[in-house]
Amino acid sequence: MSMKFKRLLPIPKEIREEMPLSAETAAKKPAFDAQVADILTGKDDRKLVIIGPCSADREDSVLEYAGRLAKLAERVSERLFIVPRVYTNKPRTKGTGYKGLLHNPDPEGPSDLLGGIKAIRRMHLRVAEETGMFTADEMLYPTNYQYLIDVLGYIAVGARSVENQEHRLVASGVPMPIGMKNPTGGSTSVMLNSIYAAQQPQTFIFRNWEVETTGNPLAHAVLRGYIGEDGLNYPNYHYEYLERLAEKYTEADFVNPAVIVDCNHDNSGKRPFEQIRISHEVADSMRRSEQIRHLIKGFMVESYLEDGNQPIDGGVYGKSITDPCLGWEKTERLVLDLAERV
Repeated sequence: MSMKFKRLLPIPKEIREEMPLSAETAAKKPAFDAQVADILTGKDDRKLVIIGPCSADREDSVLEYAGRLAKLAERVSERLFIVPRVYTNKPRTKGTGYKGLLHNPDPEGPSDLLGGIKAIRRMHLRVAEETGMFTADEMLYPTNYQYLIDVLGYIAVGARSVENQEHRLVASGVPMPIGMKNPTGGSTSVMLNSIYAAQQPQTFIFRNWEVETTGNPLAHAVLRGYIGEDGLNYPNYHYEYLERLAEKYTEADFVNPAVIVDCNHDNSGKRPFEQIRISHEVADSMRRSEQIRHLIKGFMVESYLEDGNQPIDGGVYGKSITDPCLGWEKTERLVLDLAERV
């Protein structure tokens, strides 16, 4: 048993300087960020839709998807605000298998982390530069988010990470909204504790620095369902759950209570077509209850160019190589329907 230190990688600032965001695109980011913040704080009545592939595996198909999404975003801009999912590192339950573009910039080649860092930055940059939309990614590795800090408009902390101390502390200092998912076991208390920790000022060691944070008032909940002790998946988007959550997740204890409903994962049982029905049901709950409507700020959807998924070596352009996704035709229908329902 050993750990081999292979090479010292460039620090994030060096990578950002080597691969900069254009001044023209950087100038658009404050307005983009302000709109996301206003939705989460309730100043803006629109709802967020954080949408895209389960894993952003290849640049060409992700860019084609993002281009279509940008046009769709314009059509629904009065009711919805779209943030493209560009998830470039993937958690693995057993620690094996495809870990995302960060680890595998060339799916047929060996792991190359420096190449992966540059590949994920290039992909996020191209989405921002070519569509004007800033991106969402998962903070799987807290020390890595600074490679993308200038292009990210939204960060998620996953179900396997949300109980981790470092994730909670770093979440308190990131300069963008951060969604804390419920853990795989489904505990509402764990999720709310993670949000509370992320909203507090913190002092800790990060990248060999002693750092202080101000706390993140835009830390919020993401409901993704959970796995029960019987091994079955259980949703947490139904009216009754949202009603109970609204009673616990209040302004008395939290700044800006807000919920994003993840329509896939254990809410759908990884049946991607159910995302359409789930989004409709949540929209109906919002119409029935002002309390729920005030709490729900948006939706997370897994979507790509083609329906379903395939093996890593499947070779179908625009089809997920991880969890199954909605194809484009169904995606468009879901978003247009949501724009009428919310």
